Amino acid sequence: MAAARAAQARSAAPTLFSIGQVLAKLTPEFPDLSPSKLRFLEAERLVAPARTESGYRKFSHADIERLRFVLTMQRDHYLPLKVIRVQLEDFDSGRIEKLAAPARINGSMLDTERRLTRADLLRETGATAPLLADAVAHSLLPAADSYGDDAVALLRALVELQRVGLEPRHLRGFRQAAEREVGLIDSAVEAVRRRPGSGSRARAAEMSREIASRLETVRASLIRSAIERLDR
Repeated sequence: MAAARAAQARSAAPTLFSIGQVLAKLTPEFPDLSPSKLRFLEAERLVAPARTESGYRKFSHADIERLRFVLTMQRDHYLPLKVIRVQLEDFDSGRIEKLAAPARINGSMLDTERRLTRADLLRETGATAPLLADAVAHSLLPAADSYGDDAVALLRALVELQRVGLEPRHLRGFRQAAEREVGLIDSAVEAVRRRPGSGSRARAAEMSREIASRLETVRASLIRSAIERLDR
């Protein structure tokens, strides 16, 4: 009888995973994931694994799906952690029913971002093959066999710009400005990246996203101000 109760208790207990097992499940999707990144995400209050009496972390299935959501939002949508954290807090508190994201949601699990062939990309955006070729030639889009939603948005913008006479070659300055911004960001986070400690690279990566978001705000504000001066 006691053995039966023990077996029932074991079957009712949730399955928990060590850091190594979590990495085995997630690194095929996120090759840069490391133990230090997992610890960093825990320190940032994005996941709260259980602890054994000895202090070892143990992750549930829900924790793993939560990590998958966070990592996908970072990789595919470049969202800073504070934005992701607010969304998770709203979900945990019941203020929202689903974790909203640019990609399609199935329950609380984020589906993998769709991939489009070149033909699909042209069909969805209304772009011509020469326009896509020009975008690739001027480094606005990568030369690839498949593309994601970011490429769809960018190519649609290029289609609209082409209608007013602006071609990819006119946007070389934007590419150069972006490269300069990357240089600024890299300089700003270099000291953090070089610090000793397992979480330094993860913190530097998050800082980079935060700085990029701030620079985007500054750039948009400057452009709006310049347009307002032209209209006076």
